[in-house]
Amino acid sequence: KKLAELVIHQAQKRQQSAPKIDRKKGSSVAVLPGKLTDCESSDITRNELYLVEGDSAGGSAKVGRDKEFQAVLPLRGKILNTWEVSPTRLFSSQVIHDIATAIGVNPHKKASDADLSHLRYGKICILADADVDGSHIQVLLLTLFFRHFPGLVEAGHVYVAMPPLYKAIPAKGEEEYLYDDKALEQYRKTHKGNFTLQRYKGLGEMDAAQLWETTLNPETRILKKVEIEDARIASDITGLLMGPDVPPRKAFIYKHAHDAELDI
Repeated sequence: KKLAELVIHQAQKRQQSAPKIDRKKGSSVAVLPGKLTDCESSDITRNELYLVEGDSAGGSAKVGRDKEFQAVLPLRGKILNTWEVSPTRLFSSQVIHDIATAIGVNPHKKASDADLSHLRYGKICILADADVDGSHIQVLLLTLFFRHFPGLVEAGHVYVAMPPLYKAIPAKGEEEYLYDDKALEQYRKTHKGNFTLQRYKGLGEMDAAQLWETTLNPETRILKKVEIEDARIASDITGLLMGPDVPPRKAFIYKHAHDAELDI
């Protein structure tokens, strides 16, 4: 135990003494990431940025979006667990660097410290697959915003887009998108005829038109505003499952092991 504490202490000292990594800039203006497909409008009360998991889904989102007010930033590579990351080390992650630059807001510790004067989008929407991996990415991004961009959360700028989990195709009648298992259960009760059920394992399985209809269209989509408590819970979960304290994680696993649902 003493050896483990020594190793953790030395690792923390090395992290704290590591050189600060600042945002890359061209002249005096932060250069927008090349993977960002921006929108045409400059009205932040209307503009939306979609943080999309992977290039495949990002491609569908770019084609299916309304280019007037919707921008897309595909997130390629691993999302950094920022639960314990120092603000001076955030930009060692290219993904976080790109997110901060696209949004136009620097990381900050407290909401009162946030400078939103250069905010480029009124809605910052997390769009991930409706599966275990997508939920993992969603939690990591919520942790990032809660711990390092709390001003965005408190001001109501962070959202989670809800893609459908199923598409029900009846033998007769119109197809219907279902967004969770409760909706599927209700559909089974109200549709007595035969129907085929398609499970969406990833956003890449939907073409651009389907993604627009189900997830991007303001008239038909489900978009959940993230409250500060939602982000705090996500951050706490990240800390419990991936933090340095082993005993609480061990206790959690023992308690909930039989409740786990494997999505493989």
